[in-house]
Amino acid sequence: MNDAYSAPVEMGKHALFGRMEDARAMFDVSFELTARCNLNCRHCYINLPTGDRTARAVEITVDEIDRWTDDALKLGTLWCLLTGGEPLLRPDFSAIYLMLKKKGLLVTVFTNAVLIKEEHIALFRQYPPREIEVSVYGVTPETYGRLTRKPDTFEAFIRGVELLEASGVRVSYKSVAMRANYDEMATIADFCRERSSEPFRFDPFLHLRYDRNPVRNAEIWAERLNAAKIVALEESDSARLKSVEQDCEHGPEVDHHTTHDSLFHCGIGKAAGGTITYDGKFLPCGELRHPDCAYDLRRGTLEEAWRVFTPGVMSMKTGNAEYHEHSQNEGHVNLCMSCPAHNFLETGELDNPVDYFCEVAHARERVVERNLHHKIALMTAADG
Repeated sequence: MNDAYSAPVEMGKHALFGRMEDARAMFDVSFELTARCNLNCRHCYINLPTGDRTARAVEITVDEIDRWTDDALKLGTLWCLLTGGEPLLRPDFSAIYLMLKKKGLLVTVFTNAVLIKEEHIALFRQYPPREIEVSVYGVTPETYGRLTRKPDTFEAFIRGVELLEASGVRVSYKSVAMRANYDEMATIADFCRERSSEPFRFDPFLHLRYDRNPVRNAEIWAERLNAAKIVALEESDSARLKSVEQDCEHGPEVDHHTTHDSLFHCGIGKAAGGTITYDGKFLPCGELRHPDCAYDLRRGTLEEAWRVFTPGVMSMKTGNAEYHEHSQNEGHVNLCMSCPAHNFLETGELDNPVDYFCEVAHARERVVERNLHHKIALMTAADG
């Protein structure tokens, strides 16, 4: 075979994607099938009780997902994410998944694995997902139960992991680092890496609630790690530390068309895609929960949401000088968790800087610089 025709190309670097980005194609769409969850994790930013009738009554329907998916395909969508809450709580999950696969989409599913059954495995084997991504909150009954507040589900979690592992489908694992599982994070990482060749990732930042529930937000704050613990954890995991160093080295992926008073500097809505929430709202970013940044698909169209509404969000301005100064002067913005979406969840305003984010960013920066100086010293010594 001629190598000129068979040389592998990383999917995201294919010339096709450059042309699609120039045309502002909507590469992907995420469907938040439900806000309900079978767990009650201490850190969760969205979960509502399994039996929440109000939430269930407004959940997007199969017909709506069918229609919006067809619209997304016309806008260039290739990938689809099914998330929640816990998407497997939906009794029609299999029908939704099968519909999306038959439309030709590459489908990823986020799950806690507790509800995985043989019927799901059979479906995934016949119609393989792009990936199943499993959240691992603890690998002992004690830690898992403390974090999820559902200790009786640990055995079901392990069973779900085993079923997925035996299925042959592509599975990756992730975790969230917090006080409740901090001492077990190294064991969690080993558990995940032993079961998948896909990169294991963990997030040390706990988002505040999308519904801004003050009681639940207080619980999340109580579980947050301080900057010192975050960098200590990242330094102890070589893969995570390498990722942090790469973020620092490569710099932010910014939209160079922004102006000095632009609110967004991340290229939101320029390409990629958006999230359709469990109650039928389109968000240019899944974490951007400000009401001014949400488009009601039940009163409009996905094309209008993407072509008209999203550019309007992208063009939002700020007159907050402090936010400006923070955005312009932050040395390594990729190390910082500050953005309008997170700022809103923390403060109720899109352009209010958050001290906690800065503390973590500067602590990360000091670690990266220290390691860089150490490497330079070793290289100098070797050359001498």
